[in-house]
Amino acid sequence: MAGPRVVIIGAGVVGAALADEISARGWTEVTVVDQGPLPATGGSSSHAPGLVFQTNASKTMTELARYTVEKFSSLEVDGKPCFLQVGGLEVATSPERLAEIQRRHGWLASWGIDSRLLNADECVERHPLVDRDKVLGGLFVPTDGLAKAVLAVEAQIRRATERGVRFLARHEVLDIRQSEGRVTGVVTDHGEIDADIVVCCAGIWGPKIARMVGMNLPLTPLAHQLAWTGPVPALAGQTEEAVRPILRHQDADLYYRDRYDGIGIGYYGHRPMPVSADDILSVDEAEEMPSVLKFTEEDFEPAWTETQSLLPATQEAKVEEGINGLFSFTTDGYPLLGESGQVKGFWVAEAVWVTHSAGVGRAVAEWLVDGYCSSFDLHECDVNRFEPHQLSPEYVLARDCQNFVEVYDILHPLQPSGDPRPIRTSPFYARQQAHGAFFLEANGWERPQWYEANAPLVEGRNIPTPNDWAARYWSPIVGAEAQATRETVALYDMTALKRLEVTGPGAAAFLERLCTGKIDKSVGSVTYTLLLDHDGGIRSDVTVARLARDRFQVGANGNLDLDWFSRHLPADGTVQVRDITAGTCCIGLWGPLAREVLQPLTEEDFSNEGLKYFRAKHAYIGSVPVTAMRLSYVGELGWELYTTADQGLKLWDTLWAAAQPLGGVIAGRGAFNSLRLEKGYRSFGTDMTYEHDPYEAGVGFAVKLDKDDFIGKAALQRRKADVRRRLTCLTIDDPRAVVLGKEPVYDGEHAVGYVTSAAYGYTVGKGIAYAWLPAGLAEPGTRLHIGYFDQRIEAVVAEEPLFDPTMSRLRG
Repeated sequence: MAGPRVVIIGAGVVGAALADEISARGWTEVTVVDQGPLPATGGSSSHAPGLVFQTNASKTMTELARYTVEKFSSLEVDGKPCFLQVGGLEVATSPERLAEIQRRHGWLASWGIDSRLLNADECVERHPLVDRDKVLGGLFVPTDGLAKAVLAVEAQIRRATERGVRFLARHEVLDIRQSEGRVTGVVTDHGEIDADIVVCCAGIWGPKIARMVGMNLPLTPLAHQLAWTGPVPALAGQTEEAVRPILRHQDADLYYRDRYDGIGIGYYGHRPMPVSADDILSVDEAEEMPSVLKFTEEDFEPAWTETQSLLPATQEAKVEEGINGLFSFTTDGYPLLGESGQVKGFWVAEAVWVTHSAGVGRAVAEWLVDGYCSSFDLHECDVNRFEPHQLSPEYVLARDCQNFVEVYDILHPLQPSGDPRPIRTSPFYARQQAHGAFFLEANGWERPQWYEANAPLVEGRNIPTPNDWAARYWSPIVGAEAQATRETVALYDMTALKRLEVTGPGAAAFLERLCTGKIDKSVGSVTYTLLLDHDGGIRSDVTVARLARDRFQVGANGNLDLDWFSRHLPADGTVQVRDITAGTCCIGLWGPLAREVLQPLTEEDFSNEGLKYFRAKHAYIGSVPVTAMRLSYVGELGWELYTTADQGLKLWDTLWAAAQPLGGVIAGRGAFNSLRLEKGYRSFGTDMTYEHDPYEAGVGFAVKLDKDDFIGKAALQRRKADVRRRLTCLTIDDPRAVVLGKEPVYDGEHAVGYVTSAAYGYTVGKGIAYAWLPAGLAEPGTRLHIGYFDQRIEAVVAEEPLFDPTMSRLRG
């Protein structure tokens, strides 16, 4: 036996995959416990219909599904395959869905999955039961198919058992032992099992297990309807379980699969039916299995009516059986993976459907054994990504139910979240409302996208209108605000960006260890730097301001940065980290007239000599104490001005009163995004993630390899000489051809990369798209095409930055 003592709670499709993957990596002192029998334990895996559609807007989720397909295709049990690769077909019955299918085809091209767009006749060729007159077209993915979930569980249990993993059926977990903030064992109704690591793969019971260590898991089990027809005469004589592609009719929230001479029908169009994890019956109490609730026929009536319309052959059949089966939903639609931030050794792999199960098993196994995941970028899935309000029971229930409703909806990238809103508002909220702010949500914050009060600014300007899809959640005011920022001065609400305070006698050394840049500099220094994982991948980009000898302010990207810092705190207590976002606020004052606004309001010297670029100091702006940092994400002269939340409104009013006579404006996130792309500034989580290194991403300047050791340094020294892809600036001449991100980039007929961020550049007069491309295609002047719905948009690789390459605007 090798490795630490690991207990996996749950032997469903996720727990079995993890046991298989972790034992294959040499950790064999592993015990898997489940309250149910093996291999059909009674959880979601035991009743899952098994449809594996790989198409997803998330690259990570697609790659997790692709690995699941690859692995399950190689598994069998006593000659029975664990995956039936019949392909996947999505059909469109409306023009809007047809366009959405074209967009989804683009995602697959971006992520490297083979797929085909079909016309109506080709859809019927693939699935002859479909009514030719109902469909307008379809999307076919040949590698999709049916996972035999229980067989896959059994196959992976057998493989893990051969390596020494122990599986204990009929063992209910009663408690998890802890000592000094670390797990020590799992208590079951058959006794206690010692453990160094506990991984919760309990699925719909996950919240109940997590509470045993005081962890609030934002997961809700919801019932989803699955019905089976009796014999369909048109399928009489079918001896194979499945011969037609799995089918999605997303316009009606339906999916279908073969089962010999009958059809399985899944339905998401009914009302949300949430269930508390505490109310799920035990294995012995449940009539069929704990994850199966009584079928509510009245909820299924619209589904059956629509099925008979799309598949006319079913008019000669009946629905003979059905269930309301429980599945896990989360607030943002992504799994919950990783180690608890409070109890060391307690991990979760939750809210994972069969589609992504083997991929998640591999990802978590790598994370446990190696300390990081090398195969997948998991920043979207990390269980520690949530802000505190996102863990409240009311929020979790509302958003989980909303995600159920929206499973098959056509969602715009900027589409606002539903209730509960508003949750977090900056001190400027009332003023923003008075100026007609159009708000979108950012980590719970209400953040203006533009201001209707600026509508008069549009007159006389050349603000091109983008295509219909890009014009959603857009206004020509966005362009006017961007141009006005370059012409005069603008106020931007930057409160939504997370702020951390790092203090203590060990703070400087602590930050030096975590950051790629030099941090131990003079008081008043501000440093743009990166946080890396041990493999050299970018975990975040941050700004670090030294405000006193032992006090630093970090401009972070989200809660994962706080979690990363907290995990690396020295044990001697010489460093403290706290989130100061809620008690503070920030205004970005930017534009060529920014100094003319600010200087008359303070006795401090804000000249170029008085506060140089990337320096910070304390000052009074009128009667308001601020921390002023001379940096700008929009590429203009100016400052980020921080104060406490109670004085934020006074700061806003003071600056606005001084800016108005100079023609100043207030501006929103739409203008901000356009300006930052003109300047070539990256956005973590969109342009660069864990899978990218600094040299690929074009932020190698933030790495100081001549400094003392920092996390990821050794890996970077190996990666620096082998840059095979680059984050590249593309420009588009057609003013209507504005793309939004995740579209494929083509060299001839071959998809060679994908777009990350995009916007129209209102200063440079071109569309801008940043994209990941092979290094050989990242040369300025290279002509390529971007796939956008059914179009191919001409684009050319450009030198960056597009605006102010000499930095004269920023440093003036």
